[in-house]
Amino acid sequence: MLDHVFTDAISALQEAFEGAFLERQAFEERFQSDILAGGITWETTYGLPGEGLVPRVVAHLTMEWSTFSQSSYRHWLLDDGLDGGLDGGLDGGLGAATDVRPSIGLEVSFRIQRLSTQPGLDTVRSVLPVESAAVGSGTLERAGITLEALFDENTGSSASEQPDEWAIEASYEGLYLLGDDTLADGASTSLDDHFGALGGWIATILVRLGDLKLEYLASDDGEGTT
Repeated sequence: MLDHVFTDAISALQEAFEGAFLERQAFEERFQSDILAGGITWETTYGLPGEGLVPRVVAHLTMEWSTFSQSSYRHWLLDDGLDGGLDGGLDGGLGAATDVRPSIGLEVSFRIQRLSTQPGLDTVRSVLPVESAAVGSGTLERAGITLEALFDENTGSSASEQPDEWAIEASYEGLYLLGDDTLADGASTSLDDHFGALGGWIATILVRLGDLKLEYLASDDGEGTT
């Protein structure tokens, strides 16, 4: 693994997921670079263990290392520190435009899929907090909940008929602002602690969603769950 604060954050989250015995959906993991804009993103998906080829409940995580953060991080390396020596932590997005510190953009989407009937929004919302657990000095904020209805053309479904499958997704967003303590190579465990806490919270929400009494379709390997 490269010695870089962005890859250190990725490693910290991966270790947290593995420690919670969640299963990585390897075919959905991507490390991408925007050739035109210059930003870098890492995307991964984890689900509960033993869920089959298409898990009932998954968490999609996206981390973004923007060109602004790349420049700010380079400034920190060359000029030996940030003005004010601030600590790192999550920021819900307020004031981010004027903050000179490098940051990691975070989006976590919890998805319940393979549903055979329309889920009750209140039932799902009851286990979804408005914001994440504390990660450093801040939290991720819930951005919205999306309900999906899938009509499979191969079965002849149409808009006037019952959907073949339902899904519901809730997203949380925020910025993790980096400070001298989290940028320092090998001098602090703050980055591991903060992203380890985020990984633990994600695992907890997945378990809560998985415990909901909902009706599911059979998975691709023939296993059905209710």
